Amino acid sequence: MFAGADEYGVDVAIDEQAVERLLSVRPGDVDVADRLTFARNVFVPLTTACRYTCTYCTYYDVPGEASLLSPEEVREQCRVGADAGCTEALFTFGDEPDDRYTEIHETLAEWGFDSIHDYLYRACEIALEEGLLPHSNPGDLTESQFADLREVNASMGVMLETTADVDAHAGGRRKTPGQRLNTIRAAGRQGVPFTTGILVGIGEGWRDRAESLLAIRALHERYGHVQEVIVQNVVPNERSDFPKPDLATMRRVVAMARAALPPAVSVQVPPNLSPAADLVDCGIDDLGGVSPVTDDYINPAYEWPDLRELEAVADAGGVPLRERLPTYGRYLPDEIRPAGVEPTPEPDGREAWIPPAVRERIAAGDVHGRRLRAVARGDGPLAVRSD
Repeated sequence: MFAGADEYGVDVAIDEQAVERLLSVRPGDVDVADRLTFARNVFVPLTTACRYTCTYCTYYDVPGEASLLSPEEVREQCRVGADAGCTEALFTFGDEPDDRYTEIHETLAEWGFDSIHDYLYRACEIALEEGLLPHSNPGDLTESQFADLREVNASMGVMLETTADVDAHAGGRRKTPGQRLNTIRAAGRQGVPFTTGILVGIGEGWRDRAESLLAIRALHERYGHVQEVIVQNVVPNERSDFPKPDLATMRRVVAMARAALPPAVSVQVPPNLSPAADLVDCGIDDLGGVSPVTDDYINPAYEWPDLRELEAVADAGGVPLRERLPTYGRYLPDEIRPAGVEPTPEPDGREAWIPPAVRERIAAGDVHGRRLRAVARGDGPLAVRSD
């Protein structure tokens, strides 16, 4: 049983034979994807506050120094992103930041919000108004929080990172695998198209990597909601001296991810952190969200590649490059699902994976709706970013 799993009642059993089979996988055992995809986003760091103090993370700021974007700033960033041709508003913040940061909580109260999650709901509404589809990474959530936030999100996500109990998560305020697995399960129960992933190089071993991937697969097989799994290497930064995993390690882990997951679940590597061109033959089929207008605020020292660089990655693997929405095609409504893509069966108790507010945004007759539909169909523009 994984750390903290008992507390949350997470019943994810990993078969030992499946672990052994996965540990034997190498790059030559998987097929090259028939295409690479990416999403064009605007990165909106709602707040840099976080209740956790993970030793490898440069995103969070200590109490008294954390920032909080105002509604006006959120709208301006979304407007700039939409004008630049983005389709996704990527909202990030640390787990339960107003639980630890008095100043953040007081500011939210002054603005009329009971919590950061109430504020996120409004921020997602702003993104929809400005022509973008929200994809939120708000850390660990309960089912009731997912039930609320799914109504204004095209997709959501949280990194599992690892099922191992590692020192990188040390401290009085630490995340546990049980919490993360519970969040992934809660998203599935609420029918949220979901992104998760593993973090390579934070003290986990090969068996931990295999168990993490198989745990994700087990939850996806139960709920059908995992649309992509990120294989992300740790990078050195001002708070961490974890060495960046070498290429051989990343090639093997990516191949393991491809072998572990169902074919419909994409395997992604961040092209600003990983040598993506050297991983195409290991089974990646997605390069994640890339922004033409904002930094990677989680890894600010590592610039996003521009479209020419993404095309070079695809060319290295001999595959085409396609733009996508934050929601993968198999979760989209019939009228805009790409040709030849089989729909994922509707989530239990719901009519569709995509909530009405998001469907209405995609169906709108304005320039943003037309752009979203074009990208959904696979014939969206691939304009190169201007520097």
